[in-house]
Amino acid sequence: MQRFDFIVLGAGPAGRRAAIQAAKLGKKVVVVDDRSKVGGVSVHTGTIPSKTLRETALNLSGWRERAFYGQGYRTRATIAPNDLNQRITKTFEYEVAVLEHQFARNGVRILNGKGRFVGPNEIAVARNVDGSRLEERIEAEKILISVGTRPFRPAHIPFNRTNVLDSDDFILQPRLPRSLTVVGAGVIGLEYATIFSALDIPVTLIEPRNRLLEFMDAEIVDHLVHSLRDRGVTLRLGCSLAHVHFSEAGNPICQLNDGRLIGSEMVLFTAGREGATAALNLEAAGLSADSRGQLKVDRKTFQTATPNIYAAGDVIGFPSLASTSMEQGRAVACHAFGSPIEADDQSPPYGVYAVPELSSVGMTEDAAREAGIPYECGIARFRETSRGHIMGLETGILKLICNRETHKLIGVHVIGEGASELIHIGQAVINLGGTLNYFVENSFNYPTLAEGYKIAALDLWNRLHVSREGILDRISGDLAA
Repeated sequence: MQRFDFIVLGAGPAGRRAAIQAAKLGKKVVVVDDRSKVGGVSVHTGTIPSKTLRETALNLSGWRERAFYGQGYRTRATIAPNDLNQRITKTFEYEVAVLEHQFARNGVRILNGKGRFVGPNEIAVARNVDGSRLEERIEAEKILISVGTRPFRPAHIPFNRTNVLDSDDFILQPRLPRSLTVVGAGVIGLEYATIFSALDIPVTLIEPRNRLLEFMDAEIVDHLVHSLRDRGVTLRLGCSLAHVHFSEAGNPICQLNDGRLIGSEMVLFTAGREGATAALNLEAAGLSADSRGQLKVDRKTFQTATPNIYAAGDVIGFPSLASTSMEQGRAVACHAFGSPIEADDQSPPYGVYAVPELSSVGMTEDAAREAGIPYECGIARFRETSRGHIMGLETGILKLICNRETHKLIGVHVIGEGASELIHIGQAVINLGGTLNYFVENSFNYPTLAEGYKIAALDLWNRLHVSREGILDRISGDLAA
């Protein structure tokens, strides 16, 4: 049996960041992953391939140029499935090479195989070596579970990897159906639905909730809904999928719980994911997962009920973002090996790579109201900026929320081109305790979309200035009279 200081189960964002951080602290680290290549769900079927697909679709379709050249503008007259897959494959190979180099440079060992607990400090790894199946035992003082998730596949959905697929099946072999029904309007479902809409494929989106992306600011989501309806995406909100039948031609027909039927050439089921913990033999380590295969942890230390065992990344649930998973992995390694880190009380950004992009940091309007914070909002529209006009942007807004009394920035919400990049300016100001004055008093490169911060701040300043002029006092006096 080989002994290590740290065993990491899963080579996704949380696992790789934890492994490298622990190695930098001088620890002997091994990463166990059942894929032939490192990277986890993020590199194989999640973040990297889906965002590569998005960029490929927007470039080949000429989507970004249609405001100038018309809705009929195309970069390519025809787009084949191989056009999509070629770039995904190239990006995948690059990401794997980078990760393998990082592990090698930091002395992190990789074991390809299926790991399962034998005890709280011991892992059995089933490996295929030269065609033979071997089991190797390893042990460590500290263990991290970062195995990620897999698509939730209800038994009543007839998945066939042909025209009824989950998101993992689809991205492994992208195709271009003549029509598409997406079941589940969470982050994954919205991304795929809007990507295919940008490729001029008729899309129907089914979602049992009455509102999309409930964790994001309602006004930003309203802009997204308007954009989707404007370009012909059919939204079926407040509806659940009851059954999937097949026509005589073999095409899937979705029957909703209200009796309506939706026919399309392909159904993409994206209604949730579950932790990939079923084969870990958690009971041997004194642990158990919930009904969705997720683990409960202390959100400050990421320790499970067994203190020497940690869990991080998508396997512990929301927010299930690659960016937050990486920071969770780093925090695990630092806590496990006594390296002090600053308290993580900062606001993380959220990004949804739909078409258009959405990104958010800090409080929404609903959250500010619920907390009883007096607030005001300012808006900048991309089409009103010089850069936005140069780029031909017809949609997109940047919204600032500040405390009305202290002028501290408490929320930033963006929808439109580059939203996931623009959000980091607001993130820095919020986490450093900055106020509205930062945007009003500082200059921004011109022309840029980032100039929207100044425009939104001046809009906000005008609204606050109205209050200072005593109009609110006058209104209060009129009401009293």
